[in-house]
Amino acid sequence: MFFTFDGLDGVGKSTQIELFCQWLAEHGHHVVTCRDPGSTALGEQVREILLAADSGVSIARTSEMFLYMAARSQLVAEVIRPALAEGKTVVSDRFLLANVVYQGHAGGLDVETLWQVGQTATGGLAPDMTFLLDMPPETAAERLGRELDRMEQQGDEFRRRLRTGFLAEANTDDRIVVIDAVQPIALVQTAVRAAAAALVEMG
Repeated sequence: MFFTFDGLDGVGKSTQIELFCQWLAEHGHHVVTCRDPGSTALGEQVREILLAADSGVSIARTSEMFLYMAARSQLVAEVIRPALAEGKTVVSDRFLLANVVYQGHAGGLDVETLWQVGQTATGGLAPDMTFLLDMPPETAAERLGRELDRMEQQGDEFRRRLRTGFLAEANTDDRIVVIDAVQPIALVQTAVRAAAAALVEMG
């Protein structure tokens, strides 16, 4: 099984991923976690280029898209496909959906083209289910109690376009489950587990 979590920065992905993985492990799953971009030597270096807040490096939106795609391609080849082949359950912090929304819906690139490039980068691999943790952009921004990275520095209007884009994609794909992330942590996790229960074999 392959699960992903996505949404605006600040919605609580890390906490929900940790709780979800604990639940999966309790039910007999060997869980592999990863982050996109990242979790490979190449991916972590690309992540630093993409997210460094004050590197002084100018990155055009199309270049940004290809960097994310390259990191994801390596992640699929090095981490995700081998784990799935061994019967493990993979849980990723972001995947192709984020690329489509950040560089497409919010960044102005053609959304369909992004999906097509993504098909090549992932070899057609798609999550069995994506949990879209949703909340108003203003609320998510308030929860970011740290220095903003390069992507997070793009402003309130960019964040509003992100949320609109995420919800638009969820409306076209029933594998994307929208979870109200404004709820208390325990209730968010209850909703995540309820959505996953139909797919997860209880060991």
